[in-house]
Amino acid sequence: MAKINKILVANRGEIALRILRTAKEMGIKTVAVYSEADRNALHVRYADEAVLLGPPPSAESYLNEDKIIEACKLLSVDAIHPGYGFLSENAHFAKKAEENNIIFIGPSPEAIKIMGDKLAAKKAVANYDIPMVPGTDHALSDYNEAIPIAAEIGYPVLIKASAGGGGKGMRVVNKAEDLEEQMNRAISEATSAFGDGSIFIEKYIESNKHIEVQILGDLHGNTIHLNERECSIQRRHQKVIEEAPSMVISEKQRKEIGEAAINVAKACNYSSAGTVEFIYDKGNFYFLEMNTRLQVEHPVTEYITGIDLVREQINIAEGKTLSINQEDIKINGHSFEVRVYAEDPSNNFMPDVGNLRTYIRPQGPGVRVDDGFEQGMDIPIYYDPMIAKLTVHGQNREEARVRMLRAIDEYEITGIETTLPFCRYVFEHEVFIDGSFDTNFVDKYFTPENLRQLDDDKELVAGIISTVVADKKSSSRSNNNLHENDHSAWRKRLNN
Repeated sequence: MAKINKILVANRGEIALRILRTAKEMGIKTVAVYSEADRNALHVRYADEAVLLGPPPSAESYLNEDKIIEACKLLSVDAIHPGYGFLSENAHFAKKAEENNIIFIGPSPEAIKIMGDKLAAKKAVANYDIPMVPGTDHALSDYNEAIPIAAEIGYPVLIKASAGGGGKGMRVVNKAEDLEEQMNRAISEATSAFGDGSIFIEKYIESNKHIEVQILGDLHGNTIHLNERECSIQRRHQKVIEEAPSMVISEKQRKEIGEAAINVAKACNYSSAGTVEFIYDKGNFYFLEMNTRLQVEHPVTEYITGIDLVREQINIAEGKTLSINQEDIKINGHSFEVRVYAEDPSNNFMPDVGNLRTYIRPQGPGVRVDDGFEQGMDIPIYYDPMIAKLTVHGQNREEARVRMLRAIDEYEITGIETTLPFCRYVFEHEVFIDGSFDTNFVDKYFTPENLRQLDDDKELVAGIISTVVADKKSSSRSNNNLHENDHSAWRKRLNN
């Protein structure tokens, strides 16, 4: 068993702070890394020590493997926690840490490599009888080979980058005459984003839900699942709102999908925290991919299970066996998370970076804010535009939903546009309330005009309130004058 005394967090912002806080609770010394753009960031101030990696661009800072390893050696670091994004799913970096006798707080390089390639992942889980979306099991580069395959699967089909993620290298094709053009675009985008132009084709399931299962595995072969999360509210294939548990998963299906997730983990001898993602359609679920890291939306699972996932990751990395069994996992209430992005939802969710002139967090029972900013700070243009994660918990879904609306209203941010108005729109929409929404919610129900109408309604209500208040004040002044006149007459009578 390897005792960890000092952790370097190879990340920034809210997730770096999140990890640093748990490490502090565990009595572990911490090291932050930062770029020149993040010199005054909260995670830099919070850590025991901090190391400048380089200029703002990620390639020269947070993705600079050699600089991070060098910092670990210089400061006698025992372990690296990669958070999510950046180097978190980089098998080469995990291997390099191992070679330098530094513990990588995450799965093995081999597991990262297998699950980081969607085709390799499909092959790995093939022996476990896990439902798959109909599609190819090998990479395609020839348009002529793709023609009969797409025809057999049936349109619409989905072209996906084998090494992809975040919607990059992904194209929906509705008819055969568009296949060649969309294939070329997907290959080009995948090559640019991942250095790997391998693509494959799957049946495109149009009205689906995105369900994922949190798993934990230790180095002794023990694996458990921590139930599911619903992540169907997305824009540009990126999640915006998550919840746990899902409304549509029955207890029977919860057990089935949980067992499937455990089998996916076993297929690559997985250890640490990970997430297995599924497409859910008309009561059926299909394996999509595995994320070999901590997820952005992990707080909703922490809320309903009471388990600190970062603490579990650190314990697993030290070689400890899981402290909990599957039978110990219970669902306590309901939780929602919204990602607060510096984006303008009335302008196609375009990034809107700038200065946080006002930044006041919501508070109160069942409200959690994970962020890396404070009032007066700038949102850098170099990184993901997420400002914070706002998470709430309630005894049931409706209590949590209303609590989220209250928290959104309390969240004061000026100086930039954010996705908070969009999130409020979602939480008040009837299909979200009844649970019938799917991954096409934005396309089906949302337009910028929706928000403009809400703003107009608010202005109208504010105008009415102002008029009523003004009338009351005017009436009050008139009454006061009358009273004063009455008092004057009364005093005159007394004097007489």
